[in-house]
Amino acid sequence: MPLSSRTSFSAALLAIALSTTLMAPALAAKALERPFRPTSASGSLLAGRLAANVRDDDNAASFYAKALSSGLFKDEQARQELTNRTFIALLTSGEMDKAVTFARRVVAIDKKNPIAHLVLGIRALKGRDYTKARDELAFTLDKPILQLATPLISTWTYAGAGQTKKGVVASDDISSNDGFSTFKNFSTGMMLDMAGMRDEAIARLKDAHERDANAVSIVDAYARALARAGKKDDALKVLEAYSAKVPRQPIVAALIADIKAGKRIAPAVTTAQQGAADILVSVAAGIAKQGGADYAVVFYRLALYLEPANATALIGLAELYSDLKQPQTAETLFKSVPASSPLKRNAEIELATTLDELDKTDEGVAHLKKIISANPQDLDAIISLGGIFNQRKRWEEASVAFSQAVDVIGKPTRNDWATFYYRGIAYERIKQWPKAEADFKKALELFPDQPSVLNYLGYSWIDQGMHLQEGMEMIKKAVDQRPDDGYIVDSLGWANYKLGQYDEAVEQLERAVSLKPSDPTINDHLGDAYWKIGRKLEATFQWRHALDAKPEPDEKAKIEQKLKDGMRDTASADASKTGDVAKSPDATKSPDAAKPADASKPADEAKPTDAPKTPDAAQPSQPEKPADADKPAEAPKSTDQSKPADAPQPAGETKPADTPKPADTSKPTDPSKPTEAPKPVDPAKPADAPKPAEPVKPAAPSNNNGG
Repeated sequence: MPLSSRTSFSAALLAIALSTTLMAPALAAKALERPFRPTSASGSLLAGRLAANVRDDDNAASFYAKALSSGLFKDEQARQELTNRTFIALLTSGEMDKAVTFARRVVAIDKKNPIAHLVLGIRALKGRDYTKARDELAFTLDKPILQLATPLISTWTYAGAGQTKKGVVASDDISSNDGFSTFKNFSTGMMLDMAGMRDEAIARLKDAHERDANAVSIVDAYARALARAGKKDDALKVLEAYSAKVPRQPIVAALIADIKAGKRIAPAVTTAQQGAADILVSVAAGIAKQGGADYAVVFYRLALYLEPANATALIGLAELYSDLKQPQTAETLFKSVPASSPLKRNAEIELATTLDELDKTDEGVAHLKKIISANPQDLDAIISLGGIFNQRKRWEEASVAFSQAVDVIGKPTRNDWATFYYRGIAYERIKQWPKAEADFKKALELFPDQPSVLNYLGYSWIDQGMHLQEGMEMIKKAVDQRPDDGYIVDSLGWANYKLGQYDEAVEQLERAVSLKPSDPTINDHLGDAYWKIGRKLEATFQWRHALDAKPEPDEKAKIEQKLKDGMRDTASADASKTGDVAKSPDATKSPDAAKPADASKPADEAKPTDAPKTPDAAQPSQPEKPADADKPAEAPKSTDQSKPADAPQPAGETKPADTPKPADTSKPTDPSKPTEAPKPVDPAKPADAPKPAEPVKPAAPSNNNGG
């Protein structure tokens, strides 16, 4: 083949590989479970693209590098593109020394590449070449996502050179809105405290704290500055006020203990590298919240390059990889959290749930039991254990674990509603309805009108032919709060069906299917409703679609039977109108089949497959969705205080309503060429602190010293 033909072919191959999704992400992930060793350059290129598509960063880096070294790609544009892809893959996989080498190659090709200059700037900062670091970071200002973050990182180059006052001036010169001013004062306050300029540090950190008292990193830095200035009582007031909202926060608890014990209190950061790492972690957390996984991984990796033992970065990145369905990487990162960090115990709890995700359930359970044995009052570990049992349909054990959690709680507050809710689910599954009903009512007493509980209890009443009007009102109220929640809308439609209101059932179930088109239970429900109003051809279509969606084995058999014989149309319709569940149209189904869709799944609307997590008063999110009765409940995770989402985060240029929607995490983007940079969240507008959440983890500061 002539050289020109070969180069054209290589360029075309590269274009196809880099612009086309080879297969659905789920299929791609499954394919990578098997050892795959491409034997050609083109095979390596395609394998790299496949690995990148499922966020398998280690393999992506390896395959791209192999393709690049093959010599097949002679076309200059093709080699440039592949060089950039290799650079990004090395960066996201954490191979930082190689990423730095490739960053230099990228800059030689593209002199204004912002991500390459960012990496080179961080490399210079790490090596204490502060002037070079500033020069490199100056090339990053054309990208919106870097316009605020990198100038603030640059201020730490002055602090590293012992020129703190210049760093303060440079920080003040950064134009910003009110939200970013909080972030600037947080950063500058830490810089001043590190330099021993305590009065100035306290003034800056006080301002940041007054703007955002929910950011644990601000609370930590401010309390440290106060304690170091001899104002220990004031420091304890700040910490205890936070603890009243977020009990058991490990960083805060450790600092309280150290102050009371009279220990010497260190500043929040002690080096310029730690200060810059804090900025990177905060930006990463903000981007991750908005679905910018690619950028978030880059910033977390750079933070760890500066400070490898940064517990908040390790845990934040581990949680991100868990969300991206890469539990093997998450496991490694959780295990890397230093034993000296106050966050180590939180990492151990999250490690257990990650082991369960890897189908190492016995290992995960044993891990949690070991933690609980060491501290029987460890509520987070107990709740996580109950969640794993729910996930695995071990309902009896789940009820025992959640009962232990209730005993530890003692006097429950609004934040504890989820524990009663999940214990209620476990009781209901083992046919102890009176106990389940009492728990659901208790959850509503603690958190009135909580939509998941309204949905579950209301549907259960209708399913049993009791409190029909009240049950329907509960479900409608839940739908009003979550009109786009397919599981709750399904419950309303199925309740209509159970009451013989078939036309209304069809209307609601069609909408539920449009919201959750791949859920087998919802499709099965719609098929039943179609049959009842005489739309039998459409009914069979929905049942076939339900089969394609892989229902549980017992439900699969029932759907197949309906496809073969149809449904019985005798007196059952009249029975359902009277609420006689024993003779309802669904009497042929098991009790589970009539339960609200997805009652055991958690409700994080952005991530419906995530494990339910224990409530966080400071960072509330939407409560759990009820799950399909035949699907296992995912494990409630601990109230992990380590997630850096609570760190102060630079504000975007727009209001929260204008921020970009979460990106499709199944299709990674090239961080060096963003189409629209995700904006970190605005610290000036924290979540409503007193609200309980659907179990989410409050964040911790990026420093990992305990005091």
